[in-house]
Amino acid sequence: MTAQRPKTPRGFAAMDPERVKAIASMGGKSVPREKRAFSVSTENAAAAGRKGGRNVAAESRSFSRDRELASSAGRKARVIRPPEEGGSGI
Repeated sequence: MTAQRPKTPRGFAAMDPERVKAIASMGGKSVPREKRAFSVSTENAAAAGRKGGRNVAAESRSFSRDRELASSAGRKARVIRPPEEGGSGI
């Protein structure tokens, strides 16, 4: 039996909170909006969603079983998107 070392924080847990925040904020800034595939083409995003949806068994698709849930999600998406992307901008 080997002696166990006391657990010490690693990764983000070992970092100063300000450093963690700085690193996390870089994620959203790494690629300009116009170069993000799905923000440029809503058709691309829709096609990817359909493709991914086909990989899930029909009985596991929450939207296919609950029409109101799907409708509610669609309404939320229209509200969140800015007007230039087809939403209301609210």
